Amino acid sequence: MARIHSFLRLVVEQQASDLHFHAGKVPIIRYQGDLIKLPFRILSKLETRRFLYEMMTDEQREALEQDQEVDFVYVLEGVGRFRANVFVQHHGLGAVFRVIPYDLPTLDDLFMPNAVKKLTRLQNGLVLVTGPTGSGKSTTMAAMVHEINCTSSRHIISIEDPIEFIHRPVMGTITQRQVGKHAKSFESALRSALRESPDVLVVGEMRDLETVSLALMAAETGVLVLGTLHTNSAAKAIHRIMDVIPPEGREQVQGVLSILLQGVLAQRLCKRSDEDGRIAILEVLLHNYAVANMIREDKIHLLDSYLKSANPDETGMQSFDRCLYQHIIEEFISLEEATGLADDPRGLQGLVLQHRQSIR
Repeated sequence: MARIHSFLRLVVEQQASDLHFHAGKVPIIRYQGDLIKLPFRILSKLETRRFLYEMMTDEQREALEQDQEVDFVYVLEGVGRFRANVFVQHHGLGAVFRVIPYDLPTLDDLFMPNAVKKLTRLQNGLVLVTGPTGSGKSTTMAAMVHEINCTSSRHIISIEDPIEFIHRPVMGTITQRQVGKHAKSFESALRSALRESPDVLVVGEMRDLETVSLALMAAETGVLVLGTLHTNSAAKAIHRIMDVIPPEGREQVQGVLSILLQGVLAQRLCKRSDEDGRIAILEVLLHNYAVANMIREDKIHLLDSYLKSANPDETGMQSFDRCLYQHIIEEFISLEEATGLADDPRGLQGLVLQHRQSIR
């Protein structure tokens, strides 16, 4: 048994999300977003290497020595699955292990608004899930794929690095491919996917010109494309896509994107006040004439103010602060916690105060 198993078992038992295991530091777990040091000695360079190498395969060790980092999924039977990133750092080797739940999340489990379910029913177009690292994008995407799998007879092709949640066919059929293991790159897997009769294409990360171009091509051919990006808001997600397009092609892509982009979900995580755990705070941008016009005419900077003024009941769209407000009045999160995340803390406090006065 690999000695690191005891640490991985502890992470799961404590319901933490991550284990940080770095030479030169004590082991650390992340619990509800906070880093907590474990009562263990500082790990030496040699000790850390031994801990990590004894749980890695020869292929993984070779990749680490060649590229100075390696990503993989580690399965500890009876305990859990972990997304692992092992890398070289100043004091020696380091690793971060993210817990991947065995049970697939549902949109209801995640308190997702009805607009998200509607996006999963689309037959074509582009839907983006965005947020910073550790914001729960993979979980939200897994829940959306699970919803499609449970409610429609469609062929879903998922391209990931690495594969996290394992999906099994329910009403439809699903093909999961891992970059580096089942395909040479995202680009080669995407090109292949277009010849594999997909109805839904899940792209783990839209990171460069070729990936973006192929995803848009797939959406143009009548496929529903779900992709992730590392940005903090819906508007920045669109900016990120446009930034990878060469200047001479931007006008054309703006026109295409204004038609194909069906929705952007940008999320952060907030500690719950009613129980342990965190809840997703979701900014939702949906396709309509006004949004399409802003994208087509390169007025993406206006999207933030447009979202702040949108009525969720009428449009299905919402800003971060509107979602925070809703979770506060539903008593999922505290005003104090929400204020630290809000784009406009004073405005949020004013809305909550107004609500509380109205129900007295």
